[in-house]
Amino acid sequence: MADALKAGFPSPAEDYLEGTIDLNEALISNPAATFCARVSGNSMQEEGIVEGDVLVIDRSLDPKTNDIAVCFVDGEFTVKKIKIEKDHCWLIPANKAFDPIKVTEDNEFIIWGVVSYVIKKSRR
Repeated sequence: MADALKAGFPSPAEDYLEGTIDLNEALISNPAATFCARVSGNSMQEEGIVEGDVLVIDRSLDPKTNDIAVCFVDGEFTVKKIKIEKDHCWLIPANKAFDPIKVTEDNEFIIWGVVSYVIKKSRR
């Protein structure tokens, strides 16, 4: 893997970087259970997840409260922060324009996978 890039002042001795970064190796710990998806919409913008970002989603991770997860609810996929309670789950958006979604046993619901990385395009 290449050396880490400093966000401060550059050192004159570090005129170049050697090596390459294999994104599969760097971002994916369980290839058989990991997939990527592009974000549509702005319900997670306060978490820094915006339209066009690519999510790395790991289905092998056990979902925990405050994880950002891809969930299947009543026939549709959505990305939200999850809050797991005893008899229900909350899907919490990161945009005040959207309301939290209370998921109960009456809903068709699956936590499809946990977001492990967000890949952003720096030049929009």
